[in-house]
Amino acid sequence: MPGWKSILLGLLSLTGSSLSCAHHDDGDVVPEHEREELLKKWDQEWSFSGIASFAHLKPVKCLIEPQERYDIAVIGAPFDTAVSYRPGARFGPRAIRAASARQMPGTAFNTRAGINPYKSWATVKDCGDIPVTPFDNAVAEEQMYQAFLELGSRPALTPSSSKYGTKGISAGKSKLLTLGGDHSVALPALRALYEIYQKPITVLHFDAHLDTWNPARYSAYWVSEQSAFNHGSFFHKASRMGLINNSTSAHAGLRTRLTGVDDSDYTNPGPEQGFMRIHADDIDELGPMGIVDRLADRIGLDPEEPVYLSLDIDVLDPSTAPGTGTPEPGGWTTRELIRILRGVEKLNIVGADIVEVSPSYDNKGETTALAAAQAAFEIITTMVKSGAGEELGGWYGRKEPVKGKKGSKGKDEL
Repeated sequence: MPGWKSILLGLLSLTGSSLSCAHHDDGDVVPEHEREELLKKWDQEWSFSGIASFAHLKPVKCLIEPQERYDIAVIGAPFDTAVSYRPGARFGPRAIRAASARQMPGTAFNTRAGINPYKSWATVKDCGDIPVTPFDNAVAEEQMYQAFLELGSRPALTPSSSKYGTKGISAGKSKLLTLGGDHSVALPALRALYEIYQKPITVLHFDAHLDTWNPARYSAYWVSEQSAFNHGSFFHKASRMGLINNSTSAHAGLRTRLTGVDDSDYTNPGPEQGFMRIHADDIDELGPMGIVDRLADRIGLDPEEPVYLSLDIDVLDPSTAPGTGTPEPGGWTTRELIRILRGVEKLNIVGADIVEVSPSYDNKGETTALAAAQAAFEIITTMVKSGAGEELGGWYGRKEPVKGKKGSKGKDEL
């Protein structure tokens, strides 16, 4: 039989265990003053610390949290099995998030817009990635469509009755900014937007390439229904599906080579030929604000007409952004692109993407991912500013247009 000392030690052990559990239970409820002290001491991050969410926003897997609400959601689409040249853009969302590390919400006041998009009326969340399959492009397209439709159909956290939030056709509706992924992710996004808004969508397309190619461009013999879903033909397919308002849509930054021995890619009849085309070297004559004027004249500022902004990072010159799948020399600089993005802030942008960032081809400074992260910041700023409920002024927070700062047609800057 055990001695009395062994029995006593056993009882003390059980008591200590019980006391320990009781203390743990009591500790689950932290007193308010202690909570405030903890927040003061530890509720902060440096740009180089923390989990790599976009702009240090709290990450949420919105697709498995059906009650999650937001005004703007950042969503990754890590898909790249529809490319015609270099794969790797499946890693784009991760690279763009990492490059956004210096966008701390507390230090993100955008001087040109007069607003901090992360500390204003809008709730912006990083909703994680769509778990897109790399094995079947038909399944992948359906996954992305259903994800975009689910996330884009949720009512915005800011109701339409509020002073804040965009008005017109997008009042009370949430908006998505997609981090690609190759450019084919725009097709399921447009399918979802068409379902949400019940009308064709105007597309503002920044790219070196048309992306309205007939799929026969790649092969007129080895074809299938699925082969039409690729990163060069998705606008062709979307146009023929009636998803796009071609009469108000525009390409900007083009410098692509065409098929065959003439310009038939520009002139062959078809709905996808309705896009206005602005070439990369047009900026030499027009300047960035001249480009803005042409885009505004083409697209218009009608709050009842939804606009989708689709940005292929290869619109930038490879010297600036080498990390992309189909690089084309002769593109815009990051500064020029940002100036143009800042100029189109009054367009009724209901959704956007930034695609074709392929980090395995980027340089040591990660300039491609940095450019994409900055473009995302500008697009989010535009979405937030459009719902600010007051006039915040133009360039660098000015309340009135500055004399002499007009577009090429004598208009005040947008």
